[in-house]
This record gives sequence, C-alpha cells and structure tokens, in this order.
Amino acid sequence: MQNQQKIAWELLDTLLETPSVSGCEEPNQRHAIRHGKTFADKVTTDTMGNVISILQPEAPFRVLLCGHMDEIGFRVTHIDDKGMIHVQRAGGVNPKLYVGAPMQISHVTYEDGKARIQTVTAVGAVVSESLKKERMEDKDLILDIGADTKEEAQAVVSVGDPVCADTKVVSLLGDRISCRALDDKSGAFTVMEAARLAGGMGLSDQVGVWCATTVGEETTGRGAYQAAAQVKPDCAVIVDVTWASDCPGTDPAETGDIRVGGGPVLCMSGMVNKTLNRKMEEAARKSGIPLQYEVAGGRTHTDGDTVTSSGIGVPCVLVSIPLRYMHSSVEVASRRDIEQCIRLIAAFLKELSGNETLSPLAEEI
Repeated sequence: MQNQQKIAWELLDTLLETPSVSGCEEPNQRHAIRHGKTFADKVTTDTMGNVISILQPEAPFRVLLCGHMDEIGFRVTHIDDKGMIHVQRAGGVNPKLYVGAPMQISHVTYEDGKARIQTVTAVGAVVSESLKKERMEDKDLILDIGADTKEEAQAVVSVGDPVCADTKVVSLLGDRISCRALDDKSGAFTVMEAARLAGGMGLSDQVGVWCATTVGEETTGRGAYQAAAQVKPDCAVIVDVTWASDCPGTDPAETGDIRVGGGPVLCMSGMVNKTLNRKMEEAARKSGIPLQYEVAGGRTHTDGDTVTSSGIGVPCVLVSIPLRYMHSSVEVASRRDIEQCIRLIAAFLKELSGNETLSPLAEEI
C-alpha cells in the first residue's frame, strides 16, 4: 500500500537535536528546505523565516498545514565581570528546571553575510538562594561556561545568543522517546511527512497542499499569521502537542483522558471547524487509526488561534500528539502516535476533492 511508505525517522531526530529557539529557527529550517525539496513541487520561504513546501501549487483549493519549528529557550542578556551568563526567557520556560542542567549556547557570527554558529557548552549554576524561591525569575538563572572573566566569555558568547537545554534523543521502553522540543518539532516533522506521503498516495488535481514549518509560535505567532495571510488557504490543518493525562500531577477531568500511545488527539473547540473534524474522523475510521479527544473551552494556544484570526476566515482542524512533561527538557512522546498522526493527515488530504463546503450552516441556506 502506498500509505505504508516508510517514515523518515532520522529527520525527526535531527530536528530534535538541532537548536531552534524561538526567533532563531534558521538551523532547523534549513533541514526543512532540504527535506521539502525531496517531495514538493516548490519550496519557498518568507521574511518571517517560514518554510513552505508546496504540492500542486496551481490547484484552486488550498490546504495549509502548520507545525511550528521553534522551541522554548532563553536569550543571553548580560555577561558579568566574572564571565557568568545571564538570560531572558523565550517562550513559556520555567527557569528552575534548568538549574544544575547541561545547557548549550548557539553563538552566532556573520562572515560574508552568512551566519556561522558555534556551540558553547554551559551548565545552569546551582544557586541555593534561587532554589529556595517558590518561583524563579529569568534573572535568577545563571549559566557557567567555565570562563573567569567577562572578556574571556565575550570571546565566545554575545548578547542575544539563543540558549537551550543540551539533550539528545533518548529511547525509553517500547516506542517512547524523550527529548527537549518535541513541542513542536514533532509537529513540524508530522506536517512534512504527511505532505510527502499524501503526494505519494495521489491527491485530487483540485487540491494543493501548502506545508508550513512555522516560526515564532512560542513567542509571537508571527509565522502562522504570515503563512495564512500569504497562502490564503481554504482550510488549515494545525499539528501541535497536547498535555497527556497519564503522568503524575495531571487530571483527565481538566481537558480529557489523553494517553501517550493512545493515538492522535482531535480538539473539540470553538476554534475548530466541525466539518473538518468529521472528515478527520472519517479518515481515521477508514485507516483504522484510533482517536483521542481533548476539549478547549477558549484558546488552544497553538498556531490554530493565529490562523483563524488572520483576517481571512480560515476554517481549521487541530490534530495533536500526546506529550508528557511539556515545556521541559525531558518531554516524552510515542513514535507510534507521531506515525499515526502522519498517516491520518495523509489519508485526510487524499480524501479531499476540492469541492468541500466548510460552513457549519451551509445546509440552512
């Protein structure tokens, strides 16, 4: 079966291990460009730094796929006289999680107009007074790179350099993996692979797929807004992670009973188009893919919120990957869940005719 094409897992591991702190996504977007060129008819980028891989760009019905490539982290704000590095958060980061942890700073320089990145190893300094605080602030996290003076540190680190945890992909029991930034590089990987598989399965000639690995979701939403504004899609599929309720400290009564290994998660929310949700359910049924459900009474805190408010009325569906320990350096997900998300979205795209009516009240007119 064409739908059983192999998944490019090596790309996911590369994305996870390549830093792309929000606002500094270019290293991973270069991977997206290279992968897009293996399956898309056209690959473009824009002033925000989005990468969009396009199948059938002349087709009249446009489907936008969004998975964000940026990750949470920090930016260097100050180097003190002892060579210690001070930072500001980029996205929803809890500084306390990085005390005593291995970190990496991406020192960026420019030669002949091209960026050069040197990785500088650091550790989160263990400061007892900071650990006693109920809530640590950005300024309480201090990084030690081993320098003795400000001048020594300035030779390899600059204000503005991005910082993130220094982690590799770790295999746990079964198909479970752990790494930082599964939120949402697993989603960026999913939209690229879903587009690639859908192209191999054969799309209606009326349907064009615009696969965007977006920037800035964790901080500004700028990437999804520009992607929607320039593509002007007829509908959009947003792929992100969601909180699994099968780990310590969670409550299924809050948003739903969601388990790692339980399959893709569809969102029941005012942001989500009901017709698209039903079409995704039908694709899952035909493909034998199990579904889970989450509920969002307001904003979903994904690119979907941005796309629906981009001024052109884009109907969206949100497909999520269950994730434990979100916004930490030890996030846990299931490769099977990720693969099922990929195959679900590919099957959904294949079933589109390009003549869909997505208004929830169309039958009343």
